Amino acid sequence: MKKENRPKRIAVLGATGSIGTQAIDIIERHPDLYRATVVSGGSRVGELAAVAARLRPRLAVIARRELLGELRRLLEPLGIKCAAGADALAEAASADDVDMVLTATVGYSGLAPTVAAIKAGKDIALANKETLVVAGDLVNSLLLHSPSKIYPVDSEHSAIAQCLAGEDKARVARLIVTASGGPFRTYPKSLIERVTPADALNHPNWSMGAKITVDSATMMNKAFELIEAHHLFGIEPEKITAVVHPQSIVHSMVEFTDGAIKAQLGVPDMRLPIAYALGCHRRLPSAARPLTLTDICSLTFEAPDYDRFPCLNLAKTAMERRGTCACTINAANEVAVAAFLDGRLGFTGIYRTIEATLQRASFVARPAYDDYVACNAESRAIANEFITKN
Repeated sequence: MKKENRPKRIAVLGATGSIGTQAIDIIERHPDLYRATVVSGGSRVGELAAVAARLRPRLAVIARRELLGELRRLLEPLGIKCAAGADALAEAASADDVDMVLTATVGYSGLAPTVAAIKAGKDIALANKETLVVAGDLVNSLLLHSPSKIYPVDSEHSAIAQCLAGEDKARVARLIVTASGGPFRTYPKSLIERVTPADALNHPNWSMGAKITVDSATMMNKAFELIEAHHLFGIEPEKITAVVHPQSIVHSMVEFTDGAIKAQLGVPDMRLPIAYALGCHRRLPSAARPLTLTDICSLTFEAPDYDRFPCLNLAKTAMERRGTCACTINAANEVAVAAFLDGRLGFTGIYRTIEATLQRASFVARPAYDDYVACNAESRAIANEFITKN
């Protein structure tokens, strides 16, 4: 069968998470267009096995090696190969039977398979923003020598891509990244200091995984999206701003030098940007339910509060310092969010942990891949020590 006539072969990394399960829904709706040849998961072996049994990929990869035996017991009778660990994930992302890699794993874990996929010339549907936050300069340098293209899955970056379609980037005045404001948008600072994990996980608009939901509550997620927008679209940091839009209907905007502003609107449903990325910016029918403008009572916008949500300030810090600065911020944030969810750290302690880690971690101005690996390990150790002592 000629390549252009067969379905696009997708490696779904993070198949048991929120983005992964919605991507699989799209793949199953369009079997003429897509086929999952690789699926991966973190620790939910039963869920990964169920997905694999339904999709019948060539390979299923579980992150935790101790779960490989259980995965094999469930899937090898079906003729599905099984593997485990970060190296297996990177190898799967660069396999011959993969045309596109959907990187929907959580946090730093998305970097290695994305780098491997780019080196192998695969297109990337990028839902793992930390890849570009941690190592955007490295990823962009690799893309210069690869046929790979990155198609953003985040609703905000997908919106910007849609607004930039057919436009001259030299005529861009600002990228305006919208934020819901999270569950604590109207909380006074004194109340924010006392919120619990259950409070933070109660997002008003979106259904997401625990880590990204906490990042939305601290607005670290928005800081990361500002950094990611810079690397994705090559727009200067000073031309990228955030605005709080509680309704999550306008997913982001682009202002041009003539004063015009283009916005992408839609219901808060991740299937639309996922489908747009899987289709390499080709639109699929019925990716999400249509937005009925007459049902919208009002659309409001407000400036973000950098005092109540200091994590937003870290975007400017990272883009000014560059090097391994953002890698340190991400590593410390992952450790701090995990500690918060475990009840070992207060909500405002997340920012304090990141600040303390930035003060102690080594800094490399022009990092290679190994420098990012070392920075991630060192920063995690410093953050864990800070949390333990405080």
